[in-house]
Amino acid sequence: MSQQDDSSQEQPINGPGNEGGESPEVEAAEENVGVASELASELEAEDETAAAGAAVINEPPPSEGSEFVAEDGAVLFRDFVLPGVHPGDNDPYKWHTGKKDDTGGTPAIEIKDVVKQFGRARILNGLSLDLPDDQISMVLGPSGTGKSVLIKHIVGLLYPDSGDVIVKGDSVPDLSDDDLFDMRKKFGLLFQDGALFGSMNIFDNVAFPLRQHTDKAEAEIEDICAQRLSEVGLGEAHYKMPNELSGGMRKRAGFARALVLDPEIVMFDEPDSGLDPVRTALLCELIKEVHAESGGCYLVISHDLGTARRIADFIAVLWKGKIVESGPKERLFESENEFVHQFLRADVTGPLAMD
Repeated sequence: MSQQDDSSQEQPINGPGNEGGESPEVEAAEENVGVASELASELEAEDETAAAGAAVINEPPPSEGSEFVAEDGAVLFRDFVLPGVHPGDNDPYKWHTGKKDDTGGTPAIEIKDVVKQFGRARILNGLSLDLPDDQISMVLGPSGTGKSVLIKHIVGLLYPDSGDVIVKGDSVPDLSDDDLFDMRKKFGLLFQDGALFGSMNIFDNVAFPLRQHTDKAEAEIEDICAQRLSEVGLGEAHYKMPNELSGGMRKRAGFARALVLDPEIVMFDEPDSGLDPVRTALLCELIKEVHAESGGCYLVISHDLGTARRIADFIAVLWKGKIVESGPKERLFESENEFVHQFLRADVTGPLAMD
């Protein structure tokens, strides 16, 4: 995902030592920015690209009695198409036979039979998954299989065509706009490139959620930001601009910003993207250390197996809009399911092919 650098959405921020304030009109406008608009601008392309690719399939009519019928009664290749499923494949879920573990206790996030379709392209097709609290969960899967669409449903940027998404006991599709805004304050989010505001220094980037969503005094905001920046190894970089930082440093700054509101849920969209192996390992260790200290539900979206081995407690494998198998990391890496076995070992032999 590309770094957000839209000056039309970046309002001046009163940082340490700045004087003056903003008019009520500007403050009211800023109130609509927050986590939701940041998400909307940073999680925009993957699912629509997959949908467009799926929609151009020139499919023949299915043979009578051989067509795949989804749980909602829709017929594959007649009412919808699935990315990665080609005409003639009328049993797309023959590999989706893996176990789906109870997370133990009340899950932090529950996804129940979610269906989401763009035009004729069905990206999620009855996806069900429980994500445990106080663990680091990873959703792994091939590119274009619906991982970013899943994130959008969890934070309420997309609503399911059918099914439900429950976050900390609240049904996201049933929330009012005000309640949805409050619910989003439970989330911290780290995007692929940190998604920092290019015209703000690192301190102001990290302070942005506190100034946007709390009434804390500037002295308290400065203490919180200094602590979080120190935790991610940027204690000396407060007033550097994003273009002065390396890719790894921008990700760490984004992580610090994700933590300043003490969120109950932290989500990472491919945090290892664009990093060399050493910096990926260091970022993984940082995620583990912060989680060990703070707890909460961490959700990592990725397809990097090294990251999965380093930090995951719980793994779910997503393919063709459904979970193939989910459960503790140790069991998933020893799975006998042919697709899971192939994917988690990066094997060239198995159900997943180049096309």
